[in-house]
Amino acid sequence: MRALLQRVSQAQVTVDGDVVGRIEPNPQGLVALVGVTHDDTAAKAKALAEKTWRLRILDDEKSAADVNAPILVISQFTLYANTAKGRRPAWNAAAPGAVAEPLVDAYTQALRDLGATVETGRFGAHMQVSLTNDGPVTILLEL
Repeated sequence: MRALLQRVSQAQVTVDGDVVGRIEPNPQGLVALVGVTHDDTAAKAKALAEKTWRLRILDDEKSAADVNAPILVISQFTLYANTAKGRRPAWNAAAPGAVAEPLVDAYTQALRDLGATVETGRFGAHMQVSLTNDGPVTILLEL
């Protein structure tokens, strides 16, 4: 399981012209692009959520937990793109939707259980993500 975290000063996700998730950090928040592979489990989702919540990447080496920073979670199967050969990515390392969706949901729920304010995109939808990366800070977490 992978999460690409971006420290942001604003972020939203839109589907078919409707905003389905928005965070308005004060002053910072996180966008978590989450990818799932075939052998991931609910335990990995929970551990990844804990690491996301406690990672000290906000101003003054604070974590989202320290300042109650909001998090926008967006499913992102393309984090498992295989680009080793040719010019066309392969997606065979990404888990199918029936496996991935419950694990992205488990990650989101684990963040909420830790006390996070969480907004989400819509699994499987074509989404437009708008954000202002603050720093910029972008970190890949992998379990």
